[in-house]
Amino acid sequence: MKTKSVITHIVEWLKTYAENAKVSGFVIGVSGGVDSAVTSTLCALTGLDVMCLEMPIHQAESHVSRAQEHIEQLRKRFPNVNSTRVDLTPVFESFKSEINLEGSSATVDMALANSRARLRMTTLYYYAGLLGRLVAGTGNKVEDFGVGFYTKYGDGGVDLSPIADLLKSEVYDLGAALGVPKSILTAAPSDGLFGDSRSDEDQIGASYPELEWAMNQVEMGKTAENFEDRERTVFEIYLRYNTANKHKMNPIPVCEISDNLKY
Repeated sequence: MKTKSVITHIVEWLKTYAENAKVSGFVIGVSGGVDSAVTSTLCALTGLDVMCLEMPIHQAESHVSRAQEHIEQLRKRFPNVNSTRVDLTPVFESFKSEINLEGSSATVDMALANSRARLRMTTLYYYAGLLGRLVAGTGNKVEDFGVGFYTKYGDGGVDLSPIADLLKSEVYDLGAALGVPKSILTAAPSDGLFGDSRSDEDQIGASYPELEWAMNQVEMGKTAENFEDRERTVFEIYLRYNTANKHKMNPIPVCEISDNLKY
């Protein structure tokens, strides 16, 4: 990949989009992961105003420290970058106290994890509205269009997606070129939605390199019958997530009413 050319292209795309939208810059949630680190750095390179939000909810300390390290170095490098910390833990606990938590523990845990992401989305849009900016998304191609590993109307609720046409491995390439802290580049990817250090691979059952491989095989028209052992397992994991999460990737279905029914 022509990393420098890709960086220049994304930065110009971001800048042009913001100028056409007549906004002053971007708001972005920084989690301590590589996707948000790369996206926030790309936004900063536009020269437009960037607000980085740290929004912990019972966050693992390793996630918090990486997010703070990245924000600190980004502010030192770019005078157009500001940041704020919004501790959403009390909001989340208040929300939990008012809702029905009956059901299997796994189901409740997943519903609460998605609620965390939606609380963060609400916070991002509050600041975006307050400052007249756009919410920049941090999803990569594998997450957004492969396995759908994001929360609908949570981290999937954004105004624009700068890195959604890049595979995870390509995001890492950009991260190295952009000077993202080594602690982030070497950390296991994690959505941070469960208040512990579980990784994306722990949840999905396959690594991002494996998922990229499976995504490529699907695009070439391969089926599970073409593989065996670990390759078949990974391929089936990818297909299972891709199928189950189509509702996130496809446009919201609209019930169309013909004129002969209306009039």
